[in-house]
Amino acid sequence: MAEESETEHAARAAMRAEAELIFRAGVAAADPGAAVARALEAEGWQGRFVIAVGKAAPAMMRAALERVGPVEAALVVTNPENAQEVAGAEVMVAAHPVPDAGGLAAGEAVLEMLGRAGAGERVLALISGGGSALLPAPVAGVSLEDKAAVNAALLASGADIHKMNLVRQQLSRLKGGGFLRAAAPASVRALILSDVVGDDLSTIASGPTAPPIGSREAAAQMCRSLGIWEGLPESVRGHLGARAEALPPLPEARNEVIGSNAVSVAAMARAAPGARVMAEPLEGDVEEAAQVVLAAGEAGPGITLFGGETTVRLGPDPGAGGRNQQLALKLAELADWPGQWVFLSGGTDGRDGPTDAAGGMVDHGTRARLAAAEKVPADYLARNDAYHGLKLTGDLLITGGTGTNVADLQVLIRRG
Repeated sequence: MAEESETEHAARAAMRAEAELIFRAGVAAADPGAAVARALEAEGWQGRFVIAVGKAAPAMMRAALERVGPVEAALVVTNPENAQEVAGAEVMVAAHPVPDAGGLAAGEAVLEMLGRAGAGERVLALISGGGSALLPAPVAGVSLEDKAAVNAALLASGADIHKMNLVRQQLSRLKGGGFLRAAAPASVRALILSDVVGDDLSTIASGPTAPPIGSREAAAQMCRSLGIWEGLPESVRGHLGARAEALPPLPEARNEVIGSNAVSVAAMARAAPGARVMAEPLEGDVEEAAQVVLAAGEAGPGITLFGGETTVRLGPDPGAGGRNQQLALKLAELADWPGQWVFLSGGTDGRDGPTDAAGGMVDHGTRARLAAAEKVPADYLARNDAYHGLKLTGDLLITGGTGTNVADLQVLIRRG
């Protein structure tokens, strides 16, 4: 590939800036504080206890306290990238995506607070993505290390969020409606920022205020089908394999979805008039998702918008990266359209996998920039090391923590 002229370089830079502007419009539409404010302005709330959990927890709590005033107890649980002080609330920090001791302490704090709520009282729950890892609260006999091993095995298996949460719920005292059981006989109103495509309440943050996805038996069978059963800790296999005790009916909750991936995709469409919006969410394995994006690009010049959440199957010795970086680099390997193009794939939370990048933004020159370093995309894709490939070409999307999370957004722009 010949060296870019100044005009070509300027055009490419302008396309990249446009793609990021569209992406940021989608992120802004998921502003958690504004969403909570709208919900509480539409209908107020009175009570003594407010609990916010997830990557958007600080902003959601701040907006709630501004509208409901001082409460007896307010607790925020979030990840380090989004941790902020919130006046009138205690803030606890826990790791994501693999649970840590901070999450264990936070889970106990939530259970203690819910145990203080009595009959006739109301609890306000503010739930956003990431809440599952942030509140491990393991069942009796299962340690934090055991839960971390399960989480790592599920991530490496390529399991989608639904399958992962089927298992997580059965190992937790808070997930799969456990929050409701712990709060009973108090009532719970939950304002939910959805990071799950389709907004399945039993899946968002592993469904603390919704019925469980399935049973212990279903979770055990899922682990077997994923090929991870024999490698799970003995305590986990013992719990999932045991007959579950009969429980009283799950208390009801008032669950309200106040932000979602679909809302953010619609906001991107408003920021890019005339853009094609893919009706179906971009889901499944990255290899398959890349083919969907490639087919959309074959439709010709223009802007195409996507939203969803893909998965990546990790090899035995994975490098650094995440599903969005893997998808972006995979498209750079496959795309061979005439003219200029840019493809951005980013997590709305600002973090893709265990890296400092939100995702990747590749273009028609990415392969040439790799070739100049005597590399090809496959060098990085095969070992799940897209981060270092994109870093080499200057194609990492770095936004920092956004304070929200409504899954992933993608922007494809073709010119000429």
